[in-house]
Amino acid sequence: MTIALSRPSIDLFDSWAAAVAEFEGGHIDGGGIEKGFVPDRAAGEAIVEKAALYATPGAELPEGHVPCDYYWITEGDHVVGFLSFRRELNDHLRRFGGHIGYSVIPTRRREGIVREALRLMLRAAKADGYDRVMLTCDDDNIGSIRTIEGAGGELEDVIDAPEAGQPLVRRYWIDVSGTRLAGS
Repeated sequence: MTIALSRPSIDLFDSWAAAVAEFEGGHIDGGGIEKGFVPDRAAGEAIVEKAALYATPGAELPEGHVPCDYYWITEGDHVVGFLSFRRELNDHLRRFGGHIGYSVIPTRRREGIVREALRLMLRAAKADGYDRVMLTCDDDNIGSIRTIEGAGGELEDVIDAPEAGQPLVRRYWIDVSGTRLAGS
């Protein structure tokens, strides 16, 4: 398995649309799209444009949004997941989102895809001069807890969810100067 972080491209539209469809209209962490999103051609072109805008230094973004690099986690020419790297943390992201958000399509979970994608992103963050990055996950998401802790994540705390009825949120910091980034 060769996992890569690929910039969104309309060249991968069919695979991207199939990946989004697997989430059946649910939230896609790291995807840059809202719940209920319909993955048609116009939406694909819009997400590619959005990704380019958010990655442009000094771009004018909607209020409350921060510069962000969106990636499609790919295996060859197949989109198998999504990852976003938020270059800044606002108050909301400091509490509930962190620097990195990710998800893998349901049919490809538990294969180590996110572990490898996160490793690649942490290496890139280190190369970009970050000392540490924050990640969050729901307190009941055992897979993400294992992934984050396996990448060197140190638990800062567990806080109330942003909305009533949701699980508690675990907040982690990963020191990107750590040695765990070298191997896969």
